[in-house]
Amino acid sequence: MNSDRTLHGAVRSSHAVAGAPCWVSLSARDLAAAQRFYAAVLGWEWSRAGHGDQFRLACADGVPVAGAAEVAGAWQTAVAWTPYFAVADADEAVSRGKERGGTPAVGPIAVPSGRAALLADRDGAVFGVWEGALVAGWEHWRESAPAFVRLHTRDAFDAAIFYGEVLRWASGGPGSCEVVYDGDEVVLSNQGDVVARIFSGALGEAPDPTLRPHWQVVFAVPDVAGRAEAAVAHGGGVVRHDPERGEIILSDPDGARFTVTARPARK
Repeated sequence: MNSDRTLHGAVRSSHAVAGAPCWVSLSARDLAAAQRFYAAVLGWEWSRAGHGDQFRLACADGVPVAGAAEVAGAWQTAVAWTPYFAVADADEAVSRGKERGGTPAVGPIAVPSGRAALLADRDGAVFGVWEGALVAGWEHWRESAPAFVRLHTRDAFDAAIFYGEVLRWASGGPGSCEVVYDGDEVVLSNQGDVVARIFSGALGEAPDPTLRPHWQVVFAVPDVAGRAEAAVAHGGGVVRHDPERGEIILSDPDGARFTVTARPARK
């Protein structure tokens, strides 16, 4: 039996879905306030993550879906949601990123269940890589809260080449992600599901120095408008409404941005 899967076939290791997003994490200045906000807006329950008092684990319907870490205000660290991508070897992924113009930021560091690292791509968008056991079966994680992640960048095709080489997209190996070019977007799929999108958008057409390339985490919710109202009621805000996509970009009280979209009907 493949050790990367459980008896029921659920993916449990980063090796089995190499290149796919497998986790999201929030950096917050006030961890207690962040827990209250996301409990009210997304219905999450929080628990200690086992990595100290500055870390918490969010669950939706009992399934771990996200992490949160408190950062010291004196560090001037940006508060943000960051996606992590599954890799077979974190050290090799960081090396490939550095060779292709990326910037290693943290790690790889060892934690009880694997190895993690943070990098910035050639345009400065921050992302993470993860090697090791997945917190929940990959399918369970995807079904419970995150819909996908989207990179807003200056050149989607150049970014796709960078990430494809660093994360081994379209390698043809077991669990490899598929890449499709769809107009001005690059679409990443794994096991038939869209898991990431790369979009040039306005950043490519009219670069705004205050709006840097960044990864956006998109959460699936049953009531998009209701979640936006809850965000405003609990100290967050509505950044932008995108009716064409059926998405609303929200911000939490710390200023970290995330997107909500309608949860697709279960088959």
